[in-house]
Amino acid sequence: MHIMKLGIRPLLAGLVLAAAGSTSSFAQDKLLIGAPLPVTGALSPEGTKLKQGYELWQDQVNAAGGIKVGDQQLKVELRYYDYQSATPRAIQLAEKLITDDKVNFLFSPFGSGATKATSAVAEKYGVPMIASSASSVEVFDQGYKNLFGVYTDNSTFSEPIAELVKTKLPDAKRVAILARNDLYPLSLANEFEKSAKKRGLEVVFFEKYAIGTLDHASALTQLRATNPDWIIVTGYINDLITVRKQAADLRISGSVFTLINGPAYQEWIDAVGPLAENVTTASWFHPVVKYQSDDVFGSSAKFVELFKQKYGSEPDFTQASGAAVGVVLQLAIERAGSTDHDKVRTELQKGGFKTFFGPISFAPSGIANSYVPPVLQIQNGKVEVVVPQEIATSEFRTAPQN
Repeated sequence: MHIMKLGIRPLLAGLVLAAAGSTSSFAQDKLLIGAPLPVTGALSPEGTKLKQGYELWQDQVNAAGGIKVGDQQLKVELRYYDYQSATPRAIQLAEKLITDDKVNFLFSPFGSGATKATSAVAEKYGVPMIASSASSVEVFDQGYKNLFGVYTDNSTFSEPIAELVKTKLPDAKRVAILARNDLYPLSLANEFEKSAKKRGLEVVFFEKYAIGTLDHASALTQLRATNPDWIIVTGYINDLITVRKQAADLRISGSVFTLINGPAYQEWIDAVGPLAENVTTASWFHPVVKYQSDDVFGSSAKFVELFKQKYGSEPDFTQASGAAVGVVLQLAIERAGSTDHDKVRTELQKGGFKTFFGPISFAPSGIANSYVPPVLQIQNGKVEVVVPQEIATSEFRTAPQN
């Protein structure tokens, strides 16, 4: 594995830079996959999680002898560059990985915004890119043929939660939405607005906050004045830790408090403590799911077990999606019997991949459309599944604590 920074600058302590040289040797016995990764900056927690998923998959593949390509077994080599949570760097590094490092395939950067930007580079060079963490329709409406994402679209979060609120809280009328002004969080917020209005709920507050905002008191004070029944905030872990704490300081409450993405992470729960109680969220994967699979893991349960052995904790959806992009690419290559881009792309388009993450097939746009993500709620400090009913571990509760 190689983890490098833009311009081949000095690395973070403890990281090793790969020796420079021709990449032609990779074509002989290795499959080289490039991954722009936010090792540093605001998205470093998510970048670390993706890296863990990638490397668990790599461990399992290589321990089994590699990816079977015809009569060959190709070991997986991952090459990372740190784009420092800055999308323009991710674009530059995706191009560097393709043109200088000659990677065979790409894994996307984190998030919808960076994925959309770098997908143009993958399309330009005809290199299939598997997206680990993009769910906004806006990423997949470009007509590209080389972008495939393992997440379903954002409405698969907003629709079941809105239906839950309408069904379980028939007196709920007023909805307040605070969204990070970034492609995925804003797209998600827009889907929640649509889902709420579709059910006759009134959206009494909808405001955006800038990337990097550390003080949400002003927006939250305005939100409080609207007296909402259902509060929705979108963003990432650090955003939502701050928002939840400041909402408590301002004594803001509602019958339902939905925060995405953050509460699915154990570190979010640990950071906010009792304030996590009854907060709702949604995720594309949770350790409770029980899929049998044709991939290198064999089942969801085995993936969770191997992850716990390697990292000492249960995986969340970001770590799982890091491994998922690997198994999807592996299955497509093995079905194609080739690393040829056209042949692998054709297999990806066919879909029908039975993975530990869930059954994965792609719409013509490239976004996954083949499974239902679980709706989650924090209860007694634990993540519980409340929807869909067939995998639910608890009943939905109202009235989060402050």
